[in-house]
Amino acid sequence: MGGDVELDVALDGALDGALDGALDGALDGALDDGEHRGGSAVERLLRDLVRRAEAEQLLDVAYRVVDGPLGPLLLAATPRGLVRVAFAVEGHEAVLQDLADRVSPRVLHAPGRLDEAARQLDAYLAGRRRAVDVPLDLALARGGFRREVLAALRRIPYGGTATYAQVAAASGSPAAVRAVGTACARNPLPLVVPCHRVVRSDGRAGQYLGGADVKLRLLLLEGARHDRDEGGAPRGARAGGDR
Repeated sequence: MGGDVELDVALDGALDGALDGALDGALDGALDDGEHRGGSAVERLLRDLVRRAEAEQLLDVAYRVVDGPLGPLLLAATPRGLVRVAFAVEGHEAVLQDLADRVSPRVLHAPGRLDEAARQLDAYLAGRRRAVDVPLDLALARGGFRREVLAALRRIPYGGTATYAQVAAASGSPAAVRAVGTACARNPLPLVVPCHRVVRSDGRAGQYLGGADVKLRLLLLEGARHDRDEGGAPRGARAGGDR
């Protein structure tokens, strides 16, 4: 994420009533500090903004970008928990704008708030963990059915798969197979809520928000089988509903 984007998001969230005074004080201090110590005034401004926003409970959405085997991932969290994981293909600037529109305009680059989520995600992608176990905020998953789908996805075990029809049944609406596909495509927390474990009824992996190749890589990482067995069902399917 470029410095210009981070500054724009910080200022958009910060110039909001009570934070105006904090911004003025942070800017003066950061510029003075940068002159005396040779550091980046903008970087110091952003760090000071985060500290002041947290102290005054004005930081609603913290975000950071982490690099890994799947490319840069944007992580965002509210005080309630992790609210968004986004692949680069989604456009991180667009994701930040969506967070500002749908959650809160007070969005700041605050990497420290996401240290634990980043650590666990790194371990998962390296094969050292089977899940990212952090508090979640499902504010972006609106609607009772969508949340039922996300709950069903979290019950698909590591190394297992389930079909869209099985997830629909596990969500309480067996006929809503297409709606399950939509819920997976709009999952705000991919990797953490494992929609990559949902495969087509013919055994093929199917599409994925991060790209079909990424989905195959994740299934391979977990050792999941997504080809057809002799009975015609995807191997490893162990979610609710008919097997």
